[in-house]
Amino acid sequence: MRSIWNGAISFGLVSIPIKLVNATENRSISFRQIHTEDGGRIRYRKVCELDGEEVSTEEIGKAYEEADGTMIPITDEDLASLPLPTAKTIEIVAFVPASQIDPLQIDAAYYLSANGVPAAKPYTLLREALKRSERVAIAKFALRGRERLGMLRVVDDVIAMHGLLWPDEIRRPEGVAPDTSVTVRDAELDLADALMDTLGEVDIETLHDDYRAAVEELIAAKAEGAEVAAPKEERPGGQVIDLMAALESSVRAAREARGEGEPEEASVHELPGRKKAAAAPKERGGKKSTAKTAAAKKAAPARKSTAKTAASGKAAEKKTTAKKSTAAKKSTPRKRAS
Repeated sequence: MRSIWNGAISFGLVSIPIKLVNATENRSISFRQIHTEDGGRIRYRKVCELDGEEVSTEEIGKAYEEADGTMIPITDEDLASLPLPTAKTIEIVAFVPASQIDPLQIDAAYYLSANGVPAAKPYTLLREALKRSERVAIAKFALRGRERLGMLRVVDDVIAMHGLLWPDEIRRPEGVAPDTSVTVRDAELDLADALMDTLGEVDIETLHDDYRAAVEELIAAKAEGAEVAAPKEERPGGQVIDLMAALESSVRAAREARGEGEPEEASVHELPGRKKAAAAPKERGGKKSTAKTAAAKKAAPARKSTAKTAASGKAAEKKTTAKKSTAAKKSTPRKRAS
């Protein structure tokens, strides 16, 4: 991996030469802008608004714009003259428990690689010290023209650094929480607990970007000139009116998705301090009685059917006997009178 910054970790009087490497990469699919009429690329040109001339990169500098629009030019030499002790140093200022870091502060992630053989020993020392203390290091460093805050921690056998936002860069969540006062019932919390338990845990490694995969398939299909399938109709979203019904349906759907099926009885976690109502005692023999009743009901139609069959058999036998008797009488010759 290509390093983006070379410097050293300052650990008291110990200096550890390191290289900074990006720990993450952007896998999102990027698009170009085109002219829809002829497919030509749309490109941006840097033009001076005073003379209308296109300007090359070498002719472009920095400036700070004041409220009234006045531009104050700032050169690279101006910035280089500022006192910035962390320009080439990741200066560790403290060691704290990881729980003290607000996740809202965490920004980009980097790996710190030991730069050269002599750096291996102090690098390993810092790594093992972080492991044993179960703490993270808070440090200051400079990158891309500004001083930043960082957090060093151990990932496998490597020291990783997360860029942190400065505390004054985190906005207060004013006006974000619901304005109205809402009361959540214990039964709703129990169902929410059951839903969380049913969804369970997940192996992060198994998760993937379905949308990116769909875009890749779309691009491949269009490149081959194939027809693109029409998008599936999505269910219209709406306001949840019956929260309990929605929670129960969610628990049921989650169980079905996990192949657990519908349980005999709903299993929800009771909140501390709540007592479950005692279940009514079941009568002994209830199941046997029910089984007998069911068997009797099944047997009843069978008996009726057997009786009907027997009756119809007897009737048919009588008819047959009667027919034979009549036929016999007809076949007997009459005596003539003398």
